[in-house]
Amino acid sequence: MKLFEDKISSAASRVRIALAVKGLDVERETIGILGADAVNRKPEYLQVNPQGLVPALLTDEGVLLTQSLAIIEYLDERYPEPPLLPGRLEDRAFARAVALAIAADIHPLLPPRVTARLSAIGVGSADVADWSRHWIGVGLTAVEELLRRRPTGKYAVGDIPTVADICLFPQAVNAERNSLALDQWPRIATIVASLREIPAFVDNGPVPRT
Repeated sequence: MKLFEDKISSAASRVRIALAVKGLDVERETIGILGADAVNRKPEYLQVNPQGLVPALLTDEGVLLTQSLAIIEYLDERYPEPPLLPGRLEDRAFARAVALAIAADIHPLLPPRVTARLSAIGVGSADVADWSRHWIGVGLTAVEELLRRRPTGKYAVGDIPTVADICLFPQAVNAERNSLALDQWPRIATIVASLREIPAFVDNGPVPRT
């Protein structure tokens, strides 16, 4: 398999964490997503992924998979141990709900193409930073309440990390980099502290933008 990624990307971080949890080693190609000359907007990469986004995963069968959650579920179905979704039906739905609250509701407001567009229409850098902090704060406050209402164990859903944790960890790292202290969300802070004991998470979080 081959992973197209940029290590600053929290979406790519999710897939790297899933691969590490599964103990899978894949070929990797860096696709830069920052700046006017970003590789992901060039025709060569658009031939690979028409959305021009990372991550993308080329399977051993030559099939290109896009979207981090779709890739993670593919990996979980193809390599079922250790599982990334809980066994109970309701717990599986809750894990997906937490993952989507981050991947579908917080993340789309924050990537480089969004902040670049804000800058292009005249939004100043301080206001762009405030935009990011605002939407991270709104989103994680909602996730905190979801998790608080349903305490199920050491991690987001039970005592084994799931897709919910795989999405939560990179977003928490980015929150801290945007000067948002996790202790304002006690349940999230506790879960993230536990995840920081797992090398698969620590070694594959998003790196800072430079």
